Order: sequence, then C-alpha cells, then structure tokens
Amino acid sequence: MSTIRVGAASLDITPPLGAIISGDFSMRYADDVGYPLHSKAVVFDDGDTQIAYVQNDLLFMQMEYFDQAKARAEELTGIPASNIMMSCTHTHYGPSVAPLFMQPMQEDYIPWALQKMGDAVKLAQNRLQPAVIGHTSGSCPEETHCRRWHMADGSVRMNPPPGDASLVRPASPTDPEVALLVAETLRGEPIAAICNYSLHYVGGAKGTQISADYFGAFAAALQRMAGSKFVAIMANGCCGNINNVDFTKPRANHSTYPDYMRDRVGNALAAEAYKVWRQLDGRSDDLTVAAASEFPSVRRRTSAEEEQRTVAGGANAVDQVTESFQKIYAGERAEVDKLPLDLRTQVQALRIGDLAMVSFPGEFFVEFGLETKRMSPFARTMTLELANDWIGYVPTDQGIDEGGYETWLARSAMVAKGAEATFLAAAESCLAAVAL
Repeated sequence: MSTIRVGAASLDITPPLGAIISGDFSMRYADDVGYPLHSKAVVFDDGDTQIAYVQNDLLFMQMEYFDQAKARAEELTGIPASNIMMSCTHTHYGPSVAPLFMQPMQEDYIPWALQKMGDAVKLAQNRLQPAVIGHTSGSCPEETHCRRWHMADGSVRMNPPPGDASLVRPASPTDPEVALLVAETLRGEPIAAICNYSLHYVGGAKGTQISADYFGAFAAALQRMAGSKFVAIMANGCCGNINNVDFTKPRANHSTYPDYMRDRVGNALAAEAYKVWRQLDGRSDDLTVAAASEFPSVRRRTSAEEEQRTVAGGANAVDQVTESFQKIYAGERAEVDKLPLDLRTQVQALRIGDLAMVSFPGEFFVEFGLETKRMSPFARTMTLELANDWIGYVPTDQGIDEGGYETWLARSAMVAKGAEATFLAAAESCLAAVAL
C-alpha cells in the first residue's frame, strides 16, 4: 500500500474586464481574456507530514499577502503555514498587485484572490489519494537566452538590438534544464505535474488581454499530449536575466500572430516534458516530505548611493535610465527611501523524496539557481523564484556592478551588494534542514 498521498486542485483567479493590468510603464485595462489565470495547489502527505505547493498566475505578490493566503490555507486544512510554498508565474498580463512605477494597484482584487489561493489548498487536500511519484529532467536550450549583453562601448545592456554589430558577449550563462515531477494514481493516471524551467514570461498577447502567458499554454499542451485532465504547473526557475530572444540573430516579426511566442514556448516545453515523462521508468510510493525556511535580511540601496554608483562602461547608474523614464524612476527612488534599510524576506525548501524545491523571493539571476543546484545534496533540485515574497530583481554582486535595467534603483530593483552570499547561504541551510 502506498504511503504517499497526493491531491491537486486549480481555481480560476481571472479578474473581471476593466481591471488594471500590471507589468508595463503605461496604464492598461483588461478588455479580453486569453489563457485564464489560475491558482494551482498540490498537497503531499507522507502519513506524518503534509506540505503544499501553490502557484499563482500573477506578476508577483509580497509577503504580507502571501502570509494572509497561507493563514487561510492553514485554517482550512491544518497544514502549517510554514509547510506551504507559494509562488507566482510573473505574467505581465494579470491584474496590478502593487503600486509600482507610479501606477496604482487593483486593490479590490487582492482579498478575493487571497481567499482563492487558500481555498485551492483545501480542495487539493480534499483530493488526497494514494499515489506514486517520479521525477526526471529534459533540456530545452532553444528557448532560454541571456537578455543582458556586454556591448562594444563597455556597458551592459538588457535587450540590445538582436544581431547588432555592437554585441560582444552575453553577461551570464543559461539553465536549459526542464525538470519535471509527476504524481500519478496507483492506476497510472496523472494527478499533477510540476515542471521547472528558467525563463521569464515571453509576452506576445494583445496588451489589454488577460493571459497566463506561456505558463497557461504549457498546461494546456501537456494535458492535450497526455490525453487527460490534471493539474499541470510550469514554475519559474531563477531567470531575472533570462528571456527567450536569441540576440545573436535578427528578431523575427510575428506581428501577424500575436499569440505565437507564448504558444511556441508553451508547446516546446510541454513536448520536452512529455517526452521525458514517457521515458521515466522509476516511480516511488514510499517517500517522505519536509519543509524548512530561513528569513534572511538583506540591505537595500539608497537614492544617495545610486547617485554615486558607477557601472560597467564608466557611466553613472542614474544616467543609465533613459530620459523618458527619468521622472518615473525619480519617483521610485523616493519611494525606495521610505522603506526599511534592511529587508526581511524568506527562502524556503520543500523535500519530496529525493527531490528538493528551493524558492527565492524575487526575480533572481540565473546564477542563483545554477549554484543552488550545484550545492544541493538531492538527486534533483528545482529552483523557484517569485515565491513567498517579492523584493524585486536580485542580481549577483557582479550584476550590480555591471548595471542595466535590472539594477536601476526602484522598488523593482533595490538590493545592495552582499545579497548574493546571504541568499545562497540561506538556500544551503534550507536544503540541509530538509535533507535530515
């Protein structure tokens, strides 16, 4: 008899038309829906301990809101909030969840969505049943590329002109791993699939359309390939400096098919995940689960420091911000200075047999994920960003020195040098705790 039980559930969290759409420097209001937004929960029970993972099709969410959703889940299920990991997909086609870049948040949406996130955990718990679990990995290097490039003038630039003669070399490696965990009934029917890939949202949808981006396309495609309905999740790996544009080539024009990019990426990743799933031989019905967290504090930069900071190419950091955005960023710098100098946040690890899931609270550069996988004692390690909190972009120390959009001081990019070592130490501690 299986000792592990798994349950999964998905709830629609699509906002009504007219909602403010996040992820841009100009106001957008929803007038259409492509892939609906969901809160998806998977609960694992080894007979002694229950843990839950919840993914949400939102740009991000800050700790105070995640904590409210976890408190509701704990009240409904009895699963300790400390055993629940929640993350976001970072779709730029969802409701505005925070005031950012001088734009308001969709405040009436948040309380409703938080209830749904807690409810999803309860529904997943209701569906617990004996299961077998397996995990494996594929690779998809074609859809993951560094979006920051060293330029001929010595600077580092995000999203430079594709194929331009001034490109020198990418500023980081990539992580092409397509990691997959599958939970199936004892009859071999899929309950849930959690996939992990280090790639930012890809966009392509009409700007006023609500969409779960390629995460929604992936879920639809994987279920179509498997010929079954189950909870399919694509979780963001560390990808703050990654997108799917190959900057060594001129960019193709897909304007006649605006959904092309999200569907292409979703289908490609689903195909790779399904291939390795079908090739997976090993599954276990006897494994243990665990959870552990660290709550590190990292220092933020100040506007006074930003005025003095010099970046790659010798430019002043403030001067890197384009003239059209100077007013917006001046407002952001003023807002950053109102925040505590030390930012307390969360790093977490879940154990599911010999697989670990390690989460980070923002848009972390790919190097964090690669190093976490390297030092992990587990057979396979997934790294998830935008989980349990959001403190904006978290570059490596070198990335901060290089400058570029991901370091322009704002509420979306405010950590100081030194955070790299702090977060990696926290990840290592969490991994050690759940490995016991």
